[in-house]
Amino acid sequence: MHPKYLSINDFDYKLPEEKIAFFPLEERDQSKLLIYKNENIAEDIYLNIASHLPEKSFLVFNNTKVIKARILFTKETGAVIEIFCLEPYEIINDYAVVLEKKESTRWKCMIGGAGKWKQKYLEKKIFIDSNEVMLKAELVEKLSDAYVVELSWTPGEYSFAEIIEHAGRTPLPPYIQREAAESDTKRYQTIYSKYEGSVAAPTAGLHFTEKIFSSLEEKNIDCGFVTLHVGAGTFKPVKSEQMEGHKMHSEWIDVSANFIEQLIQNLENNIFCVGTTSVRTIESLYWMGVKAMLNCNATIEELEIKQWEVYDDALANNSVSAKDGLQFLLNFLHEKEIKKLFARTQIIIAPGYQFKIINGIITNFHQPKSTLLLLVAAMAGSEWKTIYDFALNNNFRFLSYGDGCLIFISSV
Repeated sequence: MHPKYLSINDFDYKLPEEKIAFFPLEERDQSKLLIYKNENIAEDIYLNIASHLPEKSFLVFNNTKVIKARILFTKETGAVIEIFCLEPYEIINDYAVVLEKKESTRWKCMIGGAGKWKQKYLEKKIFIDSNEVMLKAELVEKLSDAYVVELSWTPGEYSFAEIIEHAGRTPLPPYIQREAAESDTKRYQTIYSKYEGSVAAPTAGLHFTEKIFSSLEEKNIDCGFVTLHVGAGTFKPVKSEQMEGHKMHSEWIDVSANFIEQLIQNLENNIFCVGTTSVRTIESLYWMGVKAMLNCNATIEELEIKQWEVYDDALANNSVSAKDGLQFLLNFLHEKEIKKLFARTQIIIAPGYQFKIINGIITNFHQPKSTLLLLVAAMAGSEWKTIYDFALNNNFRFLSYGDGCLIFISSV
């Protein structure tokens, strides 16, 4: 059955509020770890994850960094308007360039309390290195699902990255119903985060520590890093009964040619992705390679993966191997003298999807009726229910600050 005909009600379960982790554990690597392999379930903690992975495995991490995307403006009346920066509203070739912009920038935003925004500008005074900066917000346009806001500041010598760091707040997920604390600035960030751009953390990586990386090295387990900037769409609920009616969010991936070479070299080993975002990135690379093979004159924009196209005959009925698909993509980059791929993916991975590259995932426990849960079900089949029932009955903590699982797609 085509995944678009799946009923989201088949991916529902009861999640009591007391099972949701509203705060992280004091020690990242002490979070519980469920291991699912060959229809068997075991339990451990993240600190010992290396012992559950085959020697010479290859782990893929998403090294995106969360920006303080929530900016609160207080009007003279005391009313508060929240601007949640989703993504730049302009042609993007590199997130770093956008974040280095000075004086002004336009972003696609969600607005809390938009009905209270009557005046042309909202203003907020902030301080950077003891210097006063006036931040202004102007509502430019209303979109179907968001707003376009122009943010400007004086003096304009500061980058937008500096502005949002001092003006914004950590964007905790909507189901963590509390205000962000100072500790969240560090804890809602992986220890290997590097490139700013996400408005939500790649939470599977929150559990990893230097001790874990040392234990992986001792077992000859190699690590690679990709960048997928996580958007707020990752929390977007599926409201349609059938998946065909759900519009999957798209996100930017940023992957170096060197990483693709590293991935090709590890195809004969076991490849595990840390987080759903890494899975979407890696599998998208394969399909982008297939598109490059089918259209040797394709542009980067034409390599974008749309929501359902990997299930359609034009792409799905190909016999391109993982190695050849990635090699086609690498050749495409070399021919265009591009050292890194910066492109969008809207891929939805759901039951019925055939994985091309990866052998398993390390991930948290996800919300009912979510596209993230669909991805897990694509790996575990109907056994996802067994996995989640075990977690619910054995005091595992759920969602972003919760515990996680290691799921093997097949016997490895």
